Amino acid sequence: MGNNWIPSSSSSLIVSLFMLFSCLFRCCHSLEQLGEYNTATISNVKYPETRIKAYDLRYIRVDLPPWFSKMSVALESDVDLDVENAEEIPKSSLPTFCFREGSPPLADDSNVSFKSSALGALQNGSFEGPLDLQNTEQCYPMQKNITIMLTSEQISPGIWYFGLFNGVGATRTQSKMIVRAPAYSFVANVSVEGCVTSTMYGQYCNQTVELLSCGQSGSYNDMENPLVSNLYNQSLVSCRNNFETPCLGDGELKAYSVEIFGISEQLTIRAENVTSSNKTGNFSGIDLMCFVRHGAMASASLHDYSGNLNEAPLVVGSPKVGRWYICILPLNLSKELKGIQSNSTKVCYSMELQLLQCPQGKAGPHCTSDIYMLQTLLRRDSIPFESYYLPAGQKVNSDGANFLLEPLLSNSSYSGQVDSNWTYFYLNIPSGAAGGNLHIRLTSDKKIGYEIYARFGGLPSLHNWDYYYANKTSNSQGSIFFTLYNSSEEKVDFYILYAREGIWNFGLRHPIPVSGTSHGQTTMSVSLERCPKRCSSHGDCKYAFDASGLTLFSFCSCDRNHGGFDCSIEIVSRQGHIWQSIALIASNVAAVFPAYWALRQKAFAEWVLFTSSGISSALYHACDVGTWCALSFSVLQFMDFWLSFMAVVSTFVYLTTISEVYKRTIYTVVAIFTALMAITNATRSSNIILVVAIGALGLFVGWLIEFAIKFRSFSFPMGCRIQIPGRQQITEWMRNLLKSLLRRFRWGFLLAGFIALAMAATSWHLESSESYWIWHSVWHVTIYTSSFFFLCSKVININGNNERPQESHYAPAQQDLPAGE
Repeated sequence: MGNNWIPSSSSSLIVSLFMLFSCLFRCCHSLEQLGEYNTATISNVKYPETRIKAYDLRYIRVDLPPWFSKMSVALESDVDLDVENAEEIPKSSLPTFCFREGSPPLADDSNVSFKSSALGALQNGSFEGPLDLQNTEQCYPMQKNITIMLTSEQISPGIWYFGLFNGVGATRTQSKMIVRAPAYSFVANVSVEGCVTSTMYGQYCNQTVELLSCGQSGSYNDMENPLVSNLYNQSLVSCRNNFETPCLGDGELKAYSVEIFGISEQLTIRAENVTSSNKTGNFSGIDLMCFVRHGAMASASLHDYSGNLNEAPLVVGSPKVGRWYICILPLNLSKELKGIQSNSTKVCYSMELQLLQCPQGKAGPHCTSDIYMLQTLLRRDSIPFESYYLPAGQKVNSDGANFLLEPLLSNSSYSGQVDSNWTYFYLNIPSGAAGGNLHIRLTSDKKIGYEIYARFGGLPSLHNWDYYYANKTSNSQGSIFFTLYNSSEEKVDFYILYAREGIWNFGLRHPIPVSGTSHGQTTMSVSLERCPKRCSSHGDCKYAFDASGLTLFSFCSCDRNHGGFDCSIEIVSRQGHIWQSIALIASNVAAVFPAYWALRQKAFAEWVLFTSSGISSALYHACDVGTWCALSFSVLQFMDFWLSFMAVVSTFVYLTTISEVYKRTIYTVVAIFTALMAITNATRSSNIILVVAIGALGLFVGWLIEFAIKFRSFSFPMGCRIQIPGRQQITEWMRNLLKSLLRRFRWGFLLAGFIALAMAATSWHLESSESYWIWHSVWHVTIYTSSFFFLCSKVININGNNERPQESHYAPAQQDLPAGE
């Protein structure tokens, strides 16, 4: 027992040590992996296969929390597009995808990038976005597979929108007479990852960010304007790095973050007590660079503000509300520290942030301007999110949206401006309303001397704004998200399209009011509307939700003659509209030819079909081009396509010689099928092939009936013996059948009918949204003409039979008399 115990115990000990070592190795490896990739998946959404028709669009909303690390978007589609040759494709039919921060992008043909290098940067993750994507967007041609990865070092947290468009430009919203452009399908997968701790940052959450602690430090005394400081009681908030003195080597980065919750006048960043870690050397020439960025990590290549803190403090005027990132980077240590090993010497400093804030109701430089909150007033009986904005506490006038400006204007002699002053307003656009449009109007009985500056998240100024209007020649008209309407010296009227949700600030720059001087009365109106100018009275305003159902966006569906986001672009002139109407309506006169021939041959059913088809097509196209609608559009469209289908089939059936009983049966069956085709999807291109096939089938069935009637020797009546025809008899039948076919048609008319039918098929194939009115008019003429030639090709004999009358032989009747008479 004792001899066997020792080896067994040693073996168990070795196994236990091995398992312990394995566990320790796995734990260490897991910790190492966690330290290297300290991220977690926040959300992963897969969007099912979605089909985008021609000139249609889809939006995808992605919410990025403040602690996100990276966002990945994978798009798979059936688009077969060569990016190198994408410029040769008409933009009206170009599949495109765009993305924008804060609000949905717009499909404009001027902002699509065809550079393969820019698209390749998106694909491989090396994309470095612009400093501010708020008022811009990135658009690229759609491809079969697109993968986009954007990190927290490249973009800001918040709400991002991806738009997929099937065609861009002004004609996208134009109502089309016919749409035959190809559609495409896509599936999307959106994944968002974030850091598990709030002090980490970066794509892999391997960068440490120190959150600065802030506190009220009393009133602010401006030595240059002490009277202003005492009058308006400016407050000062100080933020420090936990009272520690960090030390950094050459090129070593230190990151901080601070949260700004309210409107502030300025943010000042300064570094004090700049020394070395070993107290040697001259540090007056050291570049202690500071890079500042709103919403995302700052760097030497991506930042909003920068400066050398060892020379002067960095001042940010009117900082935006939200999170700011500050990065400190010492440079040129080896140059300044002569004879000293810079790899062991570091720069030590103490940093302080000062946030200057104004009292309630005051804003701007030295807090000398007035600021008013605009209260939301929801409209009655309107679609969601439509509202007015009025100063809080002000009575609502009868017009609901307007308020007088003069009683609200700032009147301060301490503003520091020689010839002007500022008055500020701010409002909030609720979550989910990013697909709306801000409408700002100023109306006066005298010349307006006001300038308007708008900025999201912070106070605007002459040098820092998102959109502005100074006069008719100086404004933000170059932006696709700014639209100016009918402005004059007494009126200002503009829209900010798809304004992002959150706090918007408006600065009104105006002359300093002088007591006793009348400047007239100016009213201001601020509202959130769905479609600008109600689609300029040239279309209908419609709305829909994005793929997630969280954002409501509006769009215009324009008439035949207009396009653009607001239907203000005239695509078809008035004269062109007249010519299109005449061509599409008058071309149906060609239906008179087959109708006349059918009436002459007393084919009353065919006469009714051709006459009704021509009239219904003329009425449908009169309504389609906006001339006159006798009935509703859907009813007219159904009647036009259904009667056209029936007219085509009746042409084929007419070529047979079967009795009216069989014709009525065939017409009844065909009427059911063609009615289903016209009510489900009447405009699809495959319908013309299907209708011709049905007509050919009707002709074939009619010939079978005719053959069965004329050659009854193939029938097998009850009680009769089956007679198998011989070879000679079959040959004779085939010869007679061929002769019958040759005598049945006038082959010249039949050939002309096929030529006209080929021309009709060609015009149908050449139809497009731009040339529809030309080729569809040609279609009307050629299809009715082909029917006329086919009707004329049938030989009609006097006896109602297609065959010539057989010769009759008369002989005296012989009578058999009984025998014996």
